[in-house]
Amino acid sequence: MTQELPENIQQDLERACNLHQRATSDYEKCVEFNKLTSDLLARLEDEGHYRLADRVMTILLDCNPKEGSSCEKASITGERVKKFCKS
Repeated sequence: MTQELPENIQQDLERACNLHQRATSDYEKCVEFNKLTSDLLARLEDEGHYRLADRVMTILLDCNPKEGSSCEKASITGERVKKFCKS
């Protein structure tokens, strides 16, 4: 990355990291996490942060909210989110 992340993107990345912890047992939070992360992906690409956008895209590949059922890939997605948030 050649430039710093804009403050609003950094804040939303932190929000997404915190949100996923609650999203695994709450469908509405899961949908909110998915929408926020999708929006972040587009914004990161628009800002030219392609490596970070690729990591967000990897998280989204397994994130598929389904009403009335628990997340089938919560642990995989959760591990990716944790690893992402630590970096």
